[in-house]
Order: sequence, then C-alpha cells, then structure tokens
Amino acid sequence: MARILYGVHGTGHGHAMRALTIARRLRSHDFLFVAADDAPGVLEGEFPVRRIPNLGTVFKNYKVDMAATIGRAVPLLLRSGHHTRSVLRIIEEFKPDVCMTDLEFFVPRAARQAGLPCLTLDHQHVITCCRHELPSDMRWDAFVQGLTPRWLFRPTDENLIVSFYAPPALPQYNVRIVPPILRDKVLNLRPHDAGHVVVYQSNSTDRRLVDFLRTSTRRPCYVFGYSRSEGSDGNVHFMRKSEDGFLRLLEGCSYVIQGGSHTLMTEALYLGKPIFSIPLKAMVEQRFNAFYLEKLGYGIQADMASLSPERLFDFEQRLPRFRATIADAGNFCGNDAVFGLVDAFIRTGSLPRGAIPAVVE
Repeated sequence: MARILYGVHGTGHGHAMRALTIARRLRSHDFLFVAADDAPGVLEGEFPVRRIPNLGTVFKNYKVDMAATIGRAVPLLLRSGHHTRSVLRIIEEFKPDVCMTDLEFFVPRAARQAGLPCLTLDHQHVITCCRHELPSDMRWDAFVQGLTPRWLFRPTDENLIVSFYAPPALPQYNVRIVPPILRDKVLNLRPHDAGHVVVYQSNSTDRRLVDFLRTSTRRPCYVFGYSRSEGSDGNVHFMRKSEDGFLRLLEGCSYVIQGGSHTLMTEALYLGKPIFSIPLKAMVEQRFNAFYLEKLGYGIQADMASLSPERLFDFEQRLPRFRATIADAGNFCGNDAVFGLVDAFIRTGSLPRGAIPAVVE
C-alpha cells in the first residue's frame, strides 16, 4: 500500500468526482486530499480532506467575472509561500510516497520542494500540452487564457490527460492522453429516448436560456443548476440538485443542452446523447470542448448572445446523424486505462511508456 497526497481543484464538481472515482477504485492505497470550495463536499464523506485555498474562477451572468477572479487570486499568490509551507507540513505528517494534482496550485510546488514525484491528472492540460488547429476567432483567447494552465498550473514531469478528443501531444511535455473517467453510476445506466431534454448550467446562469427553451422546442426541458430549483415555466421544469434525479433524466433524454463542461459532455457521449453546447466565452477549456464536439460531429456549439430557435431546430433535425456518429466513434470510457496508469505511477513514481498496465490488486 502506498500513500498519495492528492490536490484537487474546487470550482464545480468535475475535478472532485474524477478524483473520487480514482480513489474509490484504488482503495488498496491510502489517499489524503487537499482541496477547498466545492470539492470537500464531494470527497469528505469517504476520504480525509485538508482544506487549503486554491485559485478558482468566479462567474456572474454567464460570464467569467474577471475582476472578482483576479481579486481572489492576488491574495493567494501573495501568500503562496505560506500555503506551500502548509502543504509541506502535511507532507511531513502524512509521509506520502507520491503526489497527484487535478488543477491544484500548491501540492505540486510542495512536492517539488520535498523531492516527491507528482502526477498531473486532468483535462485542462489538453490546451497547452497538445497541438491544435483552431479557427482564427479562438487563437488569441486560447493563447491568453492558456497561460493559466501553462504557467500557474504548469505541467509536472508526469502528465495524464483524460479527454474525449486526442490532439497530438507536443514533444516537450511528457504526456499520455486517454479516454475520460466515468463514475460507476453512469456506467450502470441503460440509455433510452423518452423525448425530453436535460439542461445543465454548472457555473453561471442566464435568463435568456429559459426564454430560448420556451420558444424553440416543445420538448419538456428539465433544467439543473439554475437559480430557481422548483416549479415550471411552460415546457421548462426547474429541478432541485439531485445526483440520482439528474442521472435518471440523463439516461432517458433525447439530447443535452449544457455549457462546455468536459465531465458532463463525456457522460452524455458515453450514453449516446447528442449535445447542444453553449460555452462560456471567457472559459477557454469550454470553448475547446465545444469546438471539438462540433468538429467530431457529436453536436453543435452556440453563443448565448445570439441564440435563435432556428439553431435548435437545425440541431434537432440532425439528431439521427449525431447519434450515428457518436455510436461509431468507439470508446468514451477510459477507466481501466486510467486506473492502470495511475496505479503504476503510484507504485513506481512515473508513468509507463509502453502498454497500459492492469491494476495490481
């Protein structure tokens, strides 16, 4: 059994759910998490968590609130030495064999000072560790916003990227790209088409989306993540936060309308559900996800500022083609590959370069 100190980004639930899925599968090892914001609520029921603040993004009115995001980051960066020393004290107490990070700022810095191997495991580094052929309107934003995963959350010596798309890796980084991780509850679903739509707004909400749904489709639309969590407005039904309730509706929906969250995209694609993506413009990862979603023929992307009924009508007309493309695409679940690679890293301190190993029980 090895000891793993695992830093997890706390904005939203996707990072924490990925980390939780890994720790559940590799229970022969001993995990201690470092996290803040939303992540402890996901992890603390099953694993110990130490709360250390982390850089995060603030959203407002379906946009990134840059002033608030910078205002949050500056005090943390000014006290980065203090927080890194806090993690070093945790390392001294816990005595981990290796460290891991899912877009967490302080754990990889403390690991470097302590001389411990550290594995980056996330999706965001597909932006900076891979080569992309981008449309002209994305290039500047991709460069500017890509500075965050390139410098603040810079790649470590070992990097494992989970992604439903796999652009070629840049040679200067030690990177392996594998399909995404899916939680067991998703793997156990039996997808079918009951005719409704699942709508998920994870980071921020916008009233325009509700108006768009009311005027653009007659299908029942079940909306999660909105400021209103009960009642209906025409065909739009506002839903309380519920993992089981959400998955039950996802299992039977005709398609998904969402921002650009990679976690929900991969779950929907695994279940064969086409996606109408409305990424946040200032979130470069969401824009990458929506770009590749459309490029690969799994759905389309749209802009919140210019939503039109015609755009959704066109999407619904193409649903059979999207479903066929998704079905032909192959594997959207990389659980065995990820578990095997992470287990090998934990045991050796590096990712294997050849075949993907099985988990050692």
